[in-house]
Amino acid sequence: MTTSAEVESTQAARLRPRAWLAPIIVLTLFSALLGTMYLAYVVDPEKNLHDFPIALVNQDQGDVTGPPEAQQRVNFGDQVAAAMKQGIPTDKVDLRELGINEAELQMQSGKVYGTIIIPSDFSKRLGILGVGSVIPGDIQKPTITLQTNPRTGAFVTNIVQKVGNEALAQVDTQVGKQLTQQVQTQLAPPGGGPAPELTGATRLALADPVDIIVEPFRQLPSGTGEGLTAFFYALLLLLAGLIGSMTVHTMIDAALGVVPTEYGPWFVHYPRTHLSRFKTLLIKWGVMLVISVLVSGVFVLVGKALDMPITNSFTLYLYGVLAIAAVGITGLAILAAIGSAGLLVNMILFIVLGLPSSGGTVPIEATPRYLGWLAQFEPMHQVFLGVRAILYFDGNLQAGLARGVWMALLGMAVGLVLGVLVTRFYDRKGLHRGSSIVVDDSGASVDNRTAD
Repeated sequence: MTTSAEVESTQAARLRPRAWLAPIIVLTLFSALLGTMYLAYVVDPEKNLHDFPIALVNQDQGDVTGPPEAQQRVNFGDQVAAAMKQGIPTDKVDLRELGINEAELQMQSGKVYGTIIIPSDFSKRLGILGVGSVIPGDIQKPTITLQTNPRTGAFVTNIVQKVGNEALAQVDTQVGKQLTQQVQTQLAPPGGGPAPELTGATRLALADPVDIIVEPFRQLPSGTGEGLTAFFYALLLLLAGLIGSMTVHTMIDAALGVVPTEYGPWFVHYPRTHLSRFKTLLIKWGVMLVISVLVSGVFVLVGKALDMPITNSFTLYLYGVLAIAAVGITGLAILAAIGSAGLLVNMILFIVLGLPSSGGTVPIEATPRYLGWLAQFEPMHQVFLGVRAILYFDGNLQAGLARGVWMALLGMAVGLVLGVLVTRFYDRKGLHRGSSIVVDDSGASVDNRTAD
């Protein structure tokens, strides 16, 4: 007969250092990964800037300057474009020289984050400014337009403005120096000799000859959270699939009698239902599909109730069903393959690695390069691209919807194949859900029982 002292001794033995060291080590490593991933992508986006796509459109048609006997054709737009290509670091910014139509198409599909437009009358207006600076009359400064693309993300606009303003400020200074020299040359007496001194006001006007106009390409409507609703909606879809898989896994196992269900100080342990691992997983997948159909509709209705602009409700609903189902099916397959450890694996796969590499807050091109590598396959980034295309780009397939759909289908296929192969393998080997391994206080295996 076992005495109470022996029971207490056995329980104490199970609380040896190895019992509590394991969760401490696991959670410490998990926290280190979490801190690294979440802080690395927000600490210094400008330092991490690479391959940031900006379009450069030069429409300047040039102009003829100088006295009639010595006229020459100039194109200040070409000079500005050349100066920008030389001044903007190529390792940070992908400056694309495009025509206006191609630039607009790439802006509409989110392939470029901003556009610098040099107008067709740029040289003409600079010439007029040079003459008008020393002759009475009204003149207008030449302009360069910096278009932002707020639909690509909330933080993108700030980066575009900073990069564009810095580059254009340098160009403005260079053009000012060149224009000042040109005016002084034109004012020089025909027979030679020094040119008259320019007034202070004239020098100021010529030193800063270009007006930089910053404007959005397509302004976001109200109710979009300055471009954050796409990110948070994608996060909702991912969480629905992740939390759904964990909930379905636990509650179905409890209903089948695999694990007990606790209610405060009480717990219920139903009689064991002898189903194969494969059939159990099929049941969980079926429940997850029903959940995805219902929850996606709930999200669309909530968005509508909160006056979130959703012009493609049905498309958003269908994509939500696909995304939730893909995440849930894959999450359940991982849980079926490795058991309780799958909870942590799913958290790392879908959340810890997914949020920093999503591109929903800080663009991928302003994060460490390894996050760009993760974004190629991490589910969060693919879901964000799909949702953003539906909400902000009128469901444009080229804006990320096509990628979001195909990657979700690929992820679902991986989950289905993994789940089928693993559970069928376990069933063939006789590793049923009722199997257990009993260990003694030293940790050695002493018994292997099968309940099926």
